Amino acid sequence: MKIEYLHTMVRVLDLEKSIAFYELLGLKERKRMESEKGRFTLVYLCPPGQEDGRADVELTWNWDGDSGLPSDSRHFGHLAYRVENIYEMCQHLMDNGVTINRPPRDGHMAFVRSPDNISVELLQMGEALPVQEPWASMENSGNW
Repeated sequence: MKIEYLHTMVRVLDLEKSIAFYELLGLKERKRMESEKGRFTLVYLCPPGQEDGRADVELTWNWDGDSGLPSDSRHFGHLAYRVENIYEMCQHLMDNGVTINRPPRDGHMAFVRSPDNISVELLQMGEALPVQEPWASMENSGNW
């Protein structure tokens, strides 16, 4: 099964201070997304010459604050990988004892956790696959 690394997500308390820090490291803002509904901003930064997104750090800033930061270990959010067939990958993981914390109900996105409790986002390559069972009816399990 084909798999492609996407990004690493970290939650930030002060978006501008965090951007300034990563810029000091030499990273540049590549993309920004605002979600009015979700009340968050995503900022993707990358090293010069790697604007294809394969080395992104995704800064996630929650507009309403995140009172647990920096002490609750929520700074590190997740690793993200694009997979060739999200249903086949999730089935393969389940067959090998991995819990699907957020099933791919939409044919596009799922979350699992490593044995060390690292959250891993799986995204379908290209367009979302048609919605299908058992995924469409599967509930979330634990945190993701």
